[in-house]
Amino acid sequence: MTRLAAWLLVVAWAALMFNFSTDSFSKEHTSRFILPILQWLLPRASAETLDFLHFLIRKGAHLFEYFIFSVLLFRAVRAPAEGWNPRWAATALLLAAVFAASDEYHQTFVPSRGPSIQDVLLDTSAAAAAQLILWRWLKRATPSQPDA
Repeated sequence: MTRLAAWLLVVAWAALMFNFSTDSFSKEHTSRFILPILQWLLPRASAETLDFLHFLIRKGAHLFEYFIFSVLLFRAVRAPAEGWNPRWAATALLLAAVFAASDEYHQTFVPSRGPSIQDVLLDTSAAAAAQLILWRWLKRATPSQPDA
């Protein structure tokens, strides 16, 4: 993959995540379609249970978004090289953390949203998990060099 193509994927994913930080994806708006689905799937669940599941789905979305974002950042940082390098992983993780913080700052300007340091930590944790998995996967896929 070319460096330009890799960074275009990063920008496209970041734009999608930015869109998720708007009023359209606030708790109030997502509850309009998530809660009815949950009520259909779990007709005997209490309102508190449904609200908790809605919360978990929203936080799970954070994990998914930033996991993918971190993988895309890693690919863009290393492009066109292959393999794994700790500097590439650290750079990808740092960029994901900065984007997470800037995304929460952006939410201070959205009346139905608000900033959350917990979300920055959650997002950064998902990005770190992605880097750990990439490290394990890419190290396993790369044959070890014989000792000289």
